[in-house]
Amino acid sequence: MSEKNDGANRDATKRTARERLQAERERQKTRDKRRRTLIVAAAVVGVLGLATVVGVIAANAGKGDKSDSAGPVVAPSGATGKDALAIRTGKPEAKSTLTVWEDFRCPACKSFEDSYRDTVHELEAKGLLKVDYHLVTLIDGNMGGSGSLKGANAAACAQDAGKFAEYHDVLFQNQPQEVDDAYGKNAKLLELAGKVEGLDTPEFRKCVEGGTHNSWVAKSHEAFAAGKFRGTPTVLLDGKDIFSDQADPLTPQKLKEQVEAGAKGSGGAGAKGAEKETGKESGKDAGKDTGKGGAKASPSASRTASTASKGTANGSVNGSGTR
Repeated sequence: MSEKNDGANRDATKRTARERLQAERERQKTRDKRRRTLIVAAAVVGVLGLATVVGVIAANAGKGDKSDSAGPVVAPSGATGKDALAIRTGKPEAKSTLTVWEDFRCPACKSFEDSYRDTVHELEAKGLLKVDYHLVTLIDGNMGGSGSLKGANAAACAQDAGKFAEYHDVLFQNQPQEVDDAYGKNAKLLELAGKVEGLDTPEFRKCVEGGTHNSWVAKSHEAFAAGKFRGTPTVLLDGKDIFSDQADPLTPQKLKEQVEAGAKGSGGAGAKGAEKETGKESGKDAGKDTGKGGAKASPSASRTASTASKGTANGSVNGSGTR
């Protein structure tokens, strides 16, 4: 009886071992199948990823020659300075020069314009100050979109029509939120042109919609990058950054005082520059040597980038325009 029991036990043990082995084989098959599936899936993902990368590269390559800033460089009427990259307002004989690098989408540029606009226009009307505007596309690069570029092109088109100053002010007074690329739509730019008497003409519309000055704007931005400025707005009075002294920056009132003093040859940025050039110790002697009360101190737009690259960096009002 015991022998029968022993045989039965051995048979049960063998069956249990076979069952365990079979179960292990099934589990191994399942693991192998899962691993093969993962390998195939990874290969498929890799192929799709490569295809996507190639597609993106091809797409970008295709856009290179068709971008908004492609085409011949067409400077707006009356553009001045090095490579004709500045649009000048004010009277040419004004002794002081304000050089402004700005972006129509830049909130800090709007802050500068809102604070200094009346003072600048007053000094221009008196024949004491001229302003060289350089237009850049910093926010397009930082936030995406094309409003900086298209806004600058539209402003250059306004320059062709003799309405730059008025349209420039309208664009800043109606500036959208930085994240809103409203100026990337020509319809918005044309709508705002209606606020400037005599600007909304067929010629102006053709210039805006055709992006006539897009390549000129792109070249202006290249000059901004080459100047190694820290952001927008960058504002220089006779070559000196007006915001360089953060503890005591140049206020609109101080700007007025310096420009008026420079015009009289009794001080200000212009007179101090003249003293350096002539080697004289007094503003009076400097004015005598130049014959124009230190007029030689005001650098032309062609010298501004060079001066700035040597240390007169930017004047970002609140930092939102910095790159």
